Amino acid sequence: MNLFTDQGYSGTTVPRIAEAAGLTTRTFFRHFSDKRDVLFLRDREFPQAVSDFMESIPQERGGTATVRAGLAAACRGLQEWREQIARRRSIIRSEPALHERDLLRSHYLARAIERSLNQRGIAPEHAHTLAALAVTCFDLAMDRWLEGPSDLSLEDALTAVWTDMQGWING
Repeated sequence: MNLFTDQGYSGTTVPRIAEAAGLTTRTFFRHFSDKRDVLFLRDREFPQAVSDFMESIPQERGGTATVRAGLAAACRGLQEWREQIARRRSIIRSEPALHERDLLRSHYLARAIERSLNQRGIAPEHAHTLAALAVTCFDLAMDRWLEGPSDLSLEDALTAVWTDMQGWING
């Protein structure tokens, strides 16, 4: 992350990343397909974590309550990573070549939420819509959290965005 921050994404080469990590370039490519994978490594795990949290919610809870609880639990796990997430976000937003990959992150999260809702018996069209709203709320909460005061928790930002969203829909 430091290399991307110091040299910019475009100015950071795979051999330089490998060297900084104490690896050969060949070893780097055994673990990563390209340098983008370094920035998006944890994105593979997050949708599954949200699904796991959602599975732990009692079955009698509705779809919206399940999604909110699942995302809130995930938020608590991210709270301590604020500085690293902010740095990563800055790198991604400064490099147009990374925008598509970031959109895929949101897509994979929505698909995981949708699958979890389907497994709970939520109607497919409701699950699809709720998953899209959930990811939008999560992304907006992430923005609010990273741009807000340092004492704002990601979970509180998410709760505020959900409340705002309900007001916009009902208003």
